[in-house]
Amino acid sequence: MSDNEKKALVNSPTSSRSITETVNGSHHFVIQGYSLAKGMGIGKHIASDNFTIGGYQWAIYFYPDGKNPEDNSTYVSVFIALASEGTDVRALFELTLVDQSGKEKHKIHSHFDRSLESGPYTLKYRGSMWGYKRFYRRALLESSDYLKDDCLRINCTVGVVVSAVDCPRLHSIKVPESDIGSHFGMLLDNKEGSDVVFNVSGQKFHAHKLVLAARSPVFRSVFFKQDEDGDEHDEIDVADMEPKVFKAMLHFIYRDALMEDELGSSSFSEICVSDSLIAKLLAAADKYDLGRLRRMCESHLCKGISVNSVGRALALADRYHATELKAVCLRFAAENLAAVMRSDGFEYLKEKCPKLQSELLKTVAGCEDDDSSSNSGGAAGKSRSVCGQLSDGGDTNGRRVRQRTWVLEQS
Repeated sequence: MSDNEKKALVNSPTSSRSITETVNGSHHFVIQGYSLAKGMGIGKHIASDNFTIGGYQWAIYFYPDGKNPEDNSTYVSVFIALASEGTDVRALFELTLVDQSGKEKHKIHSHFDRSLESGPYTLKYRGSMWGYKRFYRRALLESSDYLKDDCLRINCTVGVVVSAVDCPRLHSIKVPESDIGSHFGMLLDNKEGSDVVFNVSGQKFHAHKLVLAARSPVFRSVFFKQDEDGDEHDEIDVADMEPKVFKAMLHFIYRDALMEDELGSSSFSEICVSDSLIAKLLAAADKYDLGRLRRMCESHLCKGISVNSVGRALALADRYHATELKAVCLRFAAENLAAVMRSDGFEYLKEKCPKLQSELLKTVAGCEDDDSSSNSGGAAGKSRSVCGQLSDGGDTNGRRVRQRTWVLEQS
């Protein structure tokens, strides 16, 4: 090793960070039969069950006759005690005497949400306590809303202080991204071990039944049913799909990804959304019940929604159960109704999918409610006007096209 290399190693900067925070927890303590507990004696307490916070056990001690003999039972005392082994346990505390009238006028003694001049309280050993000898004057307590049906309720919160040093690892091993998709893709590409052939318009595609069955409930049903019937077809004809669409679907099944190059070069025109490769892939996803592929196609189609394309995109979404895309299309069409109604896509929608007009009307009404919740009469009038225009093919005035970016998350 050269001198420069040694110097570089020696002078390499390091860093660390100390983090001090609290581990918080709460306990609710109910004291039923308060009047019967009175007279048990000064310095004698009723204890809650032990509860664990921050790796230590704690308990609430309630002294009905007080803890301090000098007070002569004038006050009740309440303490939080460390009930497990521990040394110099630092913590924040909060004691709340609950107002049972519903007025929320609780009596609260708290370390939280305020600055502490001397920092958190330190409990030296097991049995150490924090609290108040003069928590509340007993005569006032017995005539207050804190006592109801001879019952008191005390809430306790403990925040145990913990510290840790965070320092970056000097050495790390990077785990590569999952490549299972590429491995399965190699099976598809080299046809090794394939046991089924699909004939799509004369083009043959070799595949693996187990892979297809694992990815698609439809394929699973087909192949398992064949096995039960003893009728194993090694070649299957697919008559309702183009070869490029089937190829793209197989690519997704094996690699869990879209063929971005082909999809990018086949972006749909505003008039012929349904003729695009991604739209046909959406149909394939619906046919073979490929939920993730459906969502990926919806996300891709969503990026191209416009005034001219939204009508056909809406019809496409409705036909192939693309619920996320359908919701986006309805909202877009409702917000840009005047322009959309003048488009060829809307004429297509009226002719091919008349039932979607009622859904569009409901969406328009919802948009109007959102925009003018304080003017319900105006919203109702607007909805009635839109209803008439939808039925007779009329136009609306005054609505500008809203420029908005729609995004669908892929699951």
